[in-house]
Amino acid sequence: MITIIAGTDTKTKEDAFLIRKKVFVEEQKVPLHLEIDELDHEATHFVIYDDDSPIGAARMRPLAEGSCKIERLCVLPEHRGKHLGSQIMDKVESFARENGWTTLTLHAQTQAIPFYEKRGYVVDSPEFLDAHIPHRAMVKKFDTK
Repeated sequence: MITIIAGTDTKTKEDAFLIRKKVFVEEQKVPLHLEIDELDHEATHFVIYDDDSPIGAARMRPLAEGSCKIERLCVLPEHRGKHLGSQIMDKVESFARENGWTTLTLHAQTQAIPFYEKRGYVVDSPEFLDAHIPHRAMVKKFDTK
């Protein structure tokens, strides 16, 4: 059974770190000190579970009044292609709305831009490198009505 948990507790963070290390550090070769950073303590972590096994993660941090940043979205390779990224983004966006955030920002790996565009995000920057991976900033605004 697929469930998604949002939290700041130790278990949720550790499960998110486990997935992020497998995807970003092992698979994409991002240095560990860049992946697990000082911003994790101010973030809400989202973990998608298949029964009790963590299989995907993301984090969200508040920025200025009314805005937040989505970061570190990932799904284990063996679970990709099952729309789990969309499910975790649904949870993240619901959480944003519940907390009154109307502007969501993220830095998308260039290859993932179409995924975010389908969700209503718009490219908002030229391409840049983050951990030697091409990215572009993206933004989505919710109606305040």
